[in-house]
Amino acid sequence: MCRTLSAFPSTCLERAKEFKTRLGIFLHKSELGTESGNVSKFEWGSKQSKEKFVPEDVLGWKESFDHLLSSKSGIAAFRAFLKTEFSEENLEFWLACEEFKKIQSTSKLASRAQRIFDEFICSEAPKEVNIDHETRELTQKNLQGATTTCFDEAQGKTRTLMEKDSYPRFLRSAAYRDLVEQACVASTSQSGGQCSHT
Repeated sequence: MCRTLSAFPSTCLERAKEFKTRLGIFLHKSELGTESGNVSKFEWGSKQSKEKFVPEDVLGWKESFDHLLSSKSGIAAFRAFLKTEFSEENLEFWLACEEFKKIQSTSKLASRAQRIFDEFICSEAPKEVNIDHETRELTQKNLQGATTTCFDEAQGKTRTLMEKDSYPRFLRSAAYRDLVEQACVASTSQSGGQCSHT
């Protein structure tokens, strides 16, 4: 082929990644024919569903991004949504960093750090996250003396990106609105009260 991606200025690469994401969303929407159709409707407590959605959890996800990330079923629903946008790499990277922080063995820390870097951070990584050139270089430098904090900067940037960009779209998605409706039905039938989800 021609020159490698690393030969291009970082602003070019960031624009290309943004274009790729938007193109993926556009193509996916045109395949489905409608944005508000049954895009990845989550199964509500069905036998085929791997995740059981608890009404209080579902309704709480809109309270804060932290609340969503602290719920296993919230992460599963958010991941399913991100897959429809072809952008699940940010969440996968964030989760990999959370697991990485639990490692206590120094030798395992170094090898796992390199695997995470190769999978998510380095140029042309299979699941490359959208971070700026400075953060990428700082993270690479941090690998020389890998500690549990070596991905903090990159993880923080991808978290902010998800919170400001993907999370609001998730809350507006047909799939989440459907879950909220079902959560309201379930909680009002249990309590006999009213459910406010607006």
